[in-house]
Amino acid sequence: MQNLTLSLGILLTILGLASYLGTGQESITALIPSFFGAVFIILGIIARNEKFRKHAMHGAAGLALLGALGSARGIPGIIEIIQGAEVARPLAIYAQTAMFLMCLVFIFKAVQSFREARKNGDV
Repeated sequence: MQNLTLSLGILLTILGLASYLGTGQESITALIPSFFGAVFIILGIIARNEKFRKHAMHGAAGLALLGALGSARGIPGIIEIIQGAEVARPLAIYAQTAMFLMCLVFIFKAVQSFREARKNGDV
């Protein structure tokens, strides 16, 4: 899970930087995925230490939940785009949707990992 956490952190950091640069550096909020990504990277590094792994991974799962909830507001916009409507700030909607999906997949994988650890007595 720590490698997945690091990967998610890198992807979110790239997403935030691309969004920020893609908007002409107009809005600092475009960097929100990068802020989340930086924390995921830190948690992934901490999780490499067996002593702190459980806490770091639970922290990462909680952060992913916050990220998914915060970026879910892009879902109605992406539905409008799919239906052919024009929306304000489509790049922001794409970034929010990408972050939502990445965080959702991470939550799913984290829950799987936690259940497997409990089943194997690694609690």
